Amino acid sequence: MNKDYKESFEQIKIAGNLAAETLDEITTYVKPGVTTEKLDKICYEFIKDHGGYSAPLFYRGFPKSCCTSANHIICHGIPSNKYLNEGDILNIDVTAIVNGWHGDTSRMFYVGEVSVKCKNLIATTYESMMKAISIIKNGIKIGDMGETIQTYVEKKGFSVVRDFCGHGIGKKFHEPPNILHYGNKSEGIELQTGMIFTVEPMINEGLHHTKMLNDRWTAVTKDKSLSAQFEHTVGVTQEGFEIITKSKKNYNQPPYDT
Repeated sequence: MNKDYKESFEQIKIAGNLAAETLDEITTYVKPGVTTEKLDKICYEFIKDHGGYSAPLFYRGFPKSCCTSANHIICHGIPSNKYLNEGDILNIDVTAIVNGWHGDTSRMFYVGEVSVKCKNLIATTYESMMKAISIIKNGIKIGDMGETIQTYVEKKGFSVVRDFCGHGIGKKFHEPPNILHYGNKSEGIELQTGMIFTVEPMINEGLHHTKMLNDRWTAVTKDKSLSAQFEHTVGVTQEGFEIITKSKKNYNQPPYDT
């Protein structure tokens, strides 16, 4: 593919690092009694103060600077004045733009003490993402990643959301290819050195079916079961892969050692 991909990687890593640092920063603020609107404001200010812009803000009409998805919300939850409660689980999804490049990442958070059921769902979601990332290299098919995620998740008794997927990213927020988190080996397009995309499996405690709320953004589980998601921006290198949105504090999955 692009012989100059390393230059592109260096540029997008600036945005990716800022996105990851934003999630590092927000970690200590996620606790019972805080509103997701306050978390959104902290993310917005941190990105702005470090030379970036929050990509979700006004993107296709989205009203906030990050997505906050709690409990049975799968993705694209809109920050609000609703308080988080002890035992909630929360995904925060941020995308920073720096010098025209986008870095997109999300993590799960415990709100206080959470149930074993929540911990198992979150751990499975994280491991499924990392297992898919670990096989990325020039020449594999997108279906290889999807099959890796789906097989692991279903063995654990959970389900993979079909209605949303990962995506290409770079100078544009969303671009081809679509990265499905389910599927069959050896299907789909072939990965090539220089590609940059997100891997962001959404995993449900119950069935995989989704429902869209009236705000036309918030996606929830149809059966009201819990849902979890992690996301990294990843690049395909000559040697394999590079995670663009890695936490400098090693805040990979909860509980985070703050």
